[in-house]
Amino acid sequence: MATQQHPPPTPSLLKRPLIKVFFVAVVCCVCYFLGSYSNPTSTISTIQPHPQHCFRSNASTPEHPLPSLDLDFEAHHILPLPPESSQSGGFFELCPANFTHYCPCQHPSREKEFDATKLFHRERHCPGSHQALRCLVPRPKGYRRPFPWPKSRDYAWFNNVPFPKLSVYKKSQNWVRVEGDRLVFPGGGTSFPKGVKDYVDEIRRVVPLKSGNIRTALDVGCGVASFGASLMDYNILTMSIAPRDIHEAQVQFALERGLPAMLGILSTYRLPYPSRSFDMAHCSRCLVPWTAYDGVYLMEIDRVLRPGGYWVLSGPPISWKSSYKGWERKAQDLEKEQISLEDLARRLCWKKIAERGPIAVWRKPTNHIHCIQKLKAWKSPHFCAETDPDVGWYKEMDPCITPLPKVTDIRSISGGSLERWPKMLNTAPPRIRNGVTRGATVNTFNKDNQIWIKRVSYYGSVLKSLGAGKYRNIMDMNAGLGGFAAAISKQPVWVMNVVPFDAQNNTLGIVYERGLIGTYMNWCEAFSTYPRTYDLIHAHGVFSMYMGKCDILDILFEMYRILRPEGAAIIRDHIDIIVKVKGITDRMRWKSKILHSEYGPFHPEKILFVDNSEV
Repeated sequence: MATQQHPPPTPSLLKRPLIKVFFVAVVCCVCYFLGSYSNPTSTISTIQPHPQHCFRSNASTPEHPLPSLDLDFEAHHILPLPPESSQSGGFFELCPANFTHYCPCQHPSREKEFDATKLFHRERHCPGSHQALRCLVPRPKGYRRPFPWPKSRDYAWFNNVPFPKLSVYKKSQNWVRVEGDRLVFPGGGTSFPKGVKDYVDEIRRVVPLKSGNIRTALDVGCGVASFGASLMDYNILTMSIAPRDIHEAQVQFALERGLPAMLGILSTYRLPYPSRSFDMAHCSRCLVPWTAYDGVYLMEIDRVLRPGGYWVLSGPPISWKSSYKGWERKAQDLEKEQISLEDLARRLCWKKIAERGPIAVWRKPTNHIHCIQKLKAWKSPHFCAETDPDVGWYKEMDPCITPLPKVTDIRSISGGSLERWPKMLNTAPPRIRNGVTRGATVNTFNKDNQIWIKRVSYYGSVLKSLGAGKYRNIMDMNAGLGGFAAAISKQPVWVMNVVPFDAQNNTLGIVYERGLIGTYMNWCEAFSTYPRTYDLIHAHGVFSMYMGKCDILDILFEMYRILRPEGAAIIRDHIDIIVKVKGITDRMRWKSKILHSEYGPFHPEKILFVDNSEV
């Protein structure tokens, strides 16, 4: 059967190549003309590059002005901005008035929850994250800007630290007087009735205070820090510590005077400082039971003293023969106490170099070569087996001697010798030269110094009050090698160099070997200080470090608590974090502005400057 034939299909015209090209061209032309007719300038404005993305011209004309220096991250920054804070809303509320002098980790009501043995209740006991303060600590009624340094050394406004109890309790010892609306600090103390200057002159006859070899000192049970104030005449920087006890607000008095101080006590945990930190340690009737608990407290002083460092003690039992009646103590009890103290110091291999008038002075050996031989014979106390003597954050004290770095020559200084002050400030310290600090070399140390000189110069060009003498107490929340403090050291300031306890590299020992002071800290907790005690806070990379560890909102509330109302803050971090932080600081009523860092507009690190100095 024949198959029916169908004619071939007619090819579509659109499938022919020439016709297809012609059709596309016609469509494009129609679209072009329609677009030009509806908005003749749209095409030009769309493709023209924004001037901020080009090299800047040095010339400016009315037709082509230079772009504004104000940042405009919203439209043109190449990095995506973070989402809006979940804490969006109005201003944060002020705390009740009874929180004006609130210290979260040393609050009296919290002390009652802990054992008083060894004064453990006066150690740091911080509230949990669920108890964190989420309000702004108010200033006291009548608060005024503190006196500028050096006038603040002798005077403070009573309304800033309204605690008359100390002036009454220590009236006969002349610690502090209330005169009208002012507090006056005449330089008296429990163990220096003739005044602190006369007392320090007595020490100077034994300890070479003027040599430049004594730069850092620790004052345990500091009172209002008159001892530390007097040592500043010798360029000695003193870390003054005392607990919050019946001598109410003594550390707050010290900080109001512009003197380094923090809440601290010898109780259960090590002091928050590395080993070999201080050239001198001092106790003026600080009521520490030095020979109790197997001598653990004196062994802690030994840990933080440098090789060849000095320990100065006044008060019981020193000079007991002439003072036991005034102390209302039995002479035989005091004599027994001093014999026990002398024996403990001997077993630490300390050498007593003087006892004159109200003071006694011992010196720590420069190495442990002889001490190792003596301890084998005595069998007690023993050297600590702890591998890291620098650990100082919630680390319990052990009744053992912290071993010094090994040396082979009896004349050598364990750990290496230091330059005299001020040369030590910018000389690579032994912990760097010996390679014991990971990630730190002489080359990186020198580069770090230059970087911070440049940065501090830039800070001063933006924050004009930085060089105007308005700031005295400064905190560096993430100090690193101490470069920021070194670069700003020409100003009449002191810096609390904070090294986070879990930082990648423990650099606090380096900070001390530069002749600076500081402490370990966990910024998920509150700092051991009173409110309104720092004029300037510097935070480099802090929020990046603690992202995911705790809420950065709590860190900012803590910064607000310790910053003085007329103070300033410099926060440098990644732009994403800076924008988030600014959203919170705006709700704190802080005046702030985001600026490029000294690296320029295309670097992701930016700086948030907070300046409330005109408030």
